[in-house]
Amino acid sequence: MPSVAIIGGTGVYHPDLLTEVAEVPVETPFGDVRVTLGKYQGKEVAFLPRHGAAHSVPPHLVNYRANLTALKKIGVRSIMATAAVGSLNAEMKPGEFVFVNQFLDFTKGRKHTFFEGGPEGVVHIDLTEPYCPELRGTLARAARALGLPAKEGGVYVCTEGPRFETPAEIKMFRHLGGDLVGMTGIPEVVLAREAEVCYATVAMVTNFAAGIAACRLSHQEVVEMMRAQGENIRRLLMQAVAWIDGDRECACQRALSGPMEA
Repeated sequence: MPSVAIIGGTGVYHPDLLTEVAEVPVETPFGDVRVTLGKYQGKEVAFLPRHGAAHSVPPHLVNYRANLTALKKIGVRSIMATAAVGSLNAEMKPGEFVFVNQFLDFTKGRKHTFFEGGPEGVVHIDLTEPYCPELRGTLARAARALGLPAKEGGVYVCTEGPRFETPAEIKMFRHLGGDLVGMTGIPEVVLAREAEVCYATVAMVTNFAAGIAACRLSHQEVVEMMRAQGENIRRLLMQAVAWIDGDRECACQRALSGPMEA
C-alpha cells in the first residue's frame, strides 16, 4: 500500500515517473476515483491527476472529497500537491517554487468538510498550521539539494475560478497579505487535515497576476511554463518521495480524536 501520494495539476505526471504502473479504481461515498499506483526506488507511490487524465475537470468541479477519501482508503499518509499559481509578490518570480504555509479562502460553492452533521457529527478542525511543516521541510531540503529556486513560506489565495482574477481583486489580495493566487488549494488542504493526512503544496509560479503582469493572462501561458519546468518539478517531487519516512508520525495525523471512516 502506498504511504505517499502526489496530487498533480497541469503537466506534472510523466509516463517515466514510476515503474510497475497500474491504474486502480477506488470506491468512495462521494464517487469513484481512479488512482495511478507505481514504484519509485522501490517505494510505492500513488498519483492522482486533480483535473482528470485529459485536464477535463475545471477547478470548481473537482471532486475533492472523493479524491482525499480515495487516497486515505488506500493507505496514504503524506500528500504532496502541486499547484500552478500567479504571483502577487515581486520576490516570488515565474519559474520559482514556493512551499506555502498559509492560505486565504475566496472560494464560494465547494464542499469544504467531511463532517456535515448527522452520523458524522460536526468537527471544527484546527488550522493554525494548515500545511504539514515536516513535509514542507523535506521539500525545501530537496530543492536545496537539487539547486532549484524555491522559497519556504508564502500565503496562497484560493479563488473559485475558472476565470482569472481582476486587477482590483489582486490589489485586494495583496492588501490582505496574499503572495500567490490559484484555484485548487482549497478545500484540499482542509480535507487532508480532517482525514489526518499530512499535506504540503508545491506552488509553481507561472506568471505575475492580473494588473501586475505586463500582458493579458492566458491558460496557454500557464501550460507553457509548466511544460518548461516539468522536469524540475518532477525531480523535486521524487527526491522528496525518496526522503519521506512512510512510518513517521506528526501532529497532522492526530488532528481528530479518532480515525476518519474511509
